[in-house]
Amino acid sequence: MEQTSTKTSERKARFETPSHIELKTVYRASDLAGFDPERDLGEPGAYPFTRGVYPNMYRGRLWTMRQYAGYATARESNRRYRYLLEQGQTGLSVAFDLPTQMGYDSDHPLAHGEVGKVGVAIDTLADMEVLFEGIPLDRVSTSMTINATAPILLAMYLAVARKQGVSWDQVSGTVQNDILKEYIARGTYIYPPGPSLRLCTDIFEFCSRFVPKWNVISISGYHIREAGATAVQELAFTFGNAITYVQAALARGLSVDEFAPRLSFFFNVHNHFLEEVAKFRAARRIWARLMRERFRARDPRSMMLRFHAQTAGSTLTAQQPEVNVVRVTLQALAAVLGGAQSLHCNARDEALGLPTEEAALLALRTQQVIAYESGVADTVDPLGGAYAIESLTNEIERRVFEYLERIEAIGGMLRAIEIGWVQKEIHESAYEYQRAVESGEQIVVGVNRFVVPEERPIPVLRIDPEIERAQVDALRRIKAERDAAAVSRTLAELEEAARSTENLMPYIIRAVEAYATLGEISDCLRRVFGEHRESAAL
Repeated sequence: MEQTSTKTSERKARFETPSHIELKTVYRASDLAGFDPERDLGEPGAYPFTRGVYPNMYRGRLWTMRQYAGYATARESNRRYRYLLEQGQTGLSVAFDLPTQMGYDSDHPLAHGEVGKVGVAIDTLADMEVLFEGIPLDRVSTSMTINATAPILLAMYLAVARKQGVSWDQVSGTVQNDILKEYIARGTYIYPPGPSLRLCTDIFEFCSRFVPKWNVISISGYHIREAGATAVQELAFTFGNAITYVQAALARGLSVDEFAPRLSFFFNVHNHFLEEVAKFRAARRIWARLMRERFRARDPRSMMLRFHAQTAGSTLTAQQPEVNVVRVTLQALAAVLGGAQSLHCNARDEALGLPTEEAALLALRTQQVIAYESGVADTVDPLGGAYAIESLTNEIERRVFEYLERIEAIGGMLRAIEIGWVQKEIHESAYEYQRAVESGEQIVVGVNRFVVPEERPIPVLRIDPEIERAQVDALRRIKAERDAAAVSRTLAELEEAARSTENLMPYIIRAVEAYATLGEISDCLRRVFGEHRESAAL
């Protein structure tokens, strides 16, 4: 007995989750004092949705297997999408290159060397047409990870649907459209927060009227977590952003039940299995209570937190990359046990570069094994009622509401971002974690323990530098062939509308249909809104 105790203390002096929630040796019913199963747990598909947003969850329909992909040109990415769909993927998820995310055309000086590198390059509607060639937009849902230029990419997507003869009420998918987290954690913003919120809300309003199956935002905790936040901070800052978006939509005159059913979320799945499962269960309960108690939502769909999950890129290692398959499998399993509506599994080689086709296929197969072989999808919320899981769910919820109260005391999320408070909280958590890794307190297999002196190299995807030249040449051809007068007219109309309070989506759609470029449209809005520059104080 003494030997066991000694070994345990040597392995870890204090057992706690990454959010510093202390873990007990054994959990008992007494650890759930004050917990009311009817109030706090309920039934799947019913308020507060702790156990899932649908009564039969995966027994009725599996989560969408939505592998994130995009690189080089639209033609190359289209081949990858069609390949993954043939292999059983059930939804698309588009990665855009940095120039596209930042509102620069491929021929802009700042785009040099970045075209097609971390995603697909999209300059005009012509690129979007190629990207979805042979993919029926009335039968495939698409998620687009895009924020500052979200209105432009959504406009292009809707224009492609129209060219395919697909009515907008049949188009389904999600646009990330979460600009606030860009100021917190990622940095691909263009305009100041005020105009950026206006563009977000324009999408809310437009889609609620014309694209009813479209998720108007994917409020993202993923990137907040990747920047170093804990699980509790991931939820707190995500919901802080969500509250801000809801308030902006209400200020526009929309009713909460008019747009809230089309809000969705995007969360990270990290390594601590029990905390991650509990995190997702707590997230559903928090959102349900916020929508019913704070915003007086009446439609149950407004209270249902639907989320996409992605395994944690920041946990992947360049050392012993095959071990990443194990990490991703555990993370994906946590997402499923936590009740995700869609899931992306990272590939084993993503710490080294963009996924090869072989690695991307293995990542998809990971989801399929969990879905069809593990049995975990055969019953709803299989870990529900476990003392440890319910205790962690309760504690995460409590701590998130404490954070939300602190944010309110500061003056709301926008104010907390402007003064750098949110960023500081994340930076401190990131520093603490890195210090633990470097001291060896936090073990990372293959990095600071169980290291292999010489490793066998694995194939890495390389982007041909000639792709940038080809993309620029194609852009120049479009500019030479299009109706220049129509481009000038639609851009002038857009700029005039931007100086008013009109919804800009119809103007952006007309501009993209005239083959105005993403950069031209972004520059038009830059002239009106200006560009955001991060304060040196941050």
